[in-house]
Amino acid sequence: MAITGRVPLLLLLGVVPLVLRPTAGVGWGWVGLVLAVTVVDLLLAPSTTAVGLRREATGPVRTGEATSTTVVATNTGRRRLRGALRDAWQPTAGATGNRHRLRLGPGASARLTTPLTPVRRGDLRAVGVTVRSLGPLRLVARQRTLDVPGSVRSLPPFESRKHLPSRLARLRELDGRAAVRVRGQGTEFDSLREYVDGDDVRSIDWRASARNRTVVVRTWQPERDRRVVLVLDTSRVSAGRVDDVPRLDSAMDAALLLAALASRAGDRVDFVAGDRRVRSRVRSAGSRAIAGTLQDAMADLSPVLAEADWSALAAAVNAMGRRRCLVVLLTPLEPAAVEESLLPTLVTLVRHHRVVLASVRDPELERLAATRGTVAEAYGAAAAEQALGRRRRTADMLRTLGVDVVDADAESLPPALADHYLSLKARGLL
Repeated sequence: MAITGRVPLLLLLGVVPLVLRPTAGVGWGWVGLVLAVTVVDLLLAPSTTAVGLRREATGPVRTGEATSTTVVATNTGRRRLRGALRDAWQPTAGATGNRHRLRLGPGASARLTTPLTPVRRGDLRAVGVTVRSLGPLRLVARQRTLDVPGSVRSLPPFESRKHLPSRLARLRELDGRAAVRVRGQGTEFDSLREYVDGDDVRSIDWRASARNRTVVVRTWQPERDRRVVLVLDTSRVSAGRVDDVPRLDSAMDAALLLAALASRAGDRVDFVAGDRRVRSRVRSAGSRAIAGTLQDAMADLSPVLAEADWSALAAAVNAMGRRRCLVVLLTPLEPAAVEESLLPTLVTLVRHHRVVLASVRDPELERLAATRGTVAEAYGAAAAEQALGRRRRTADMLRTLGVDVVDADAESLPPALADHYLSLKARGLL
């Protein structure tokens, strides 16, 4: 049961008879009258059990984008129903305008839509639907909360997709579909054509030129059907926030851009995510819709406060096939974590695969190192320089082992990783 604002107003109206006849009996009599009218209004209110509720399915949406959920309310009773409905969701679903008026005649239905703007990844669920049925005097309402199951799957936002068109243009140049041919070491021979200014003289085919009146050059196209395995670290080091964004989310953004680019390049993209155990695994058959598949696989992932078991993750990579591939490790370049747990596994991975480590760098370290105005800031700058020095030494050690290191801030990491992939493809190093 719920009372409306009309009940307090009726009680306040009791001041008038009290002024005219200021006795205790008049006051209590007025209170009793209001109580009696309220009880009668409650008894005359239609039952909330006469309201049938059904929720329409809501498709997935990227985090931060607007969507909506719709509840269909049906009056199955014989009386006209007036009241309100509240569609409650967990706070991270971003439900707004979720209170709706109900005006339903017997057998009538109404579609009540609630806007949603998710602010967190994962399956965000409805808490419950509360229905109020007002009495004829609108003093009091019957109230009941029903469980109407509903959820919206909030996917990673994939903000780096804005970089995809420019990288696809470079891929077309590399792939020979544009006017300019780019020759890479180890790429596959495509065809012969006449030499034009700007061509690499090393691509001249002298034997073919001797049989023609013009100089002829070979054209090349990148090798296709290579494997790219993305390994996403969901251990404790991925829980840190850089510019108020979790490292894990920034790594997901870089992985999605690389996956979309590699699939367009004709390469197969596989995905493994985990920490002390494998949390998600996706095997691709070369589909160009791999980005959408990965978004769905990443939606429920969150950092786990445990160390990563890199031997288990490496075993998951090898279980996808023994063929040489490009393994991209999306994990922070934290010296202690790298030296203690990742380094022994890297020695084995580098022996069989091309390995790239992509890390989200915190620009706050550079800002601290550059600020030395006071004594406290000087101490902070010294600590920041020490941390940056350890990161540089760790990166140099990894490069010595044959690991490519891409270390950039959250905004720059996705395009930097995509550019590194294109560079490897152009040189035939996949």
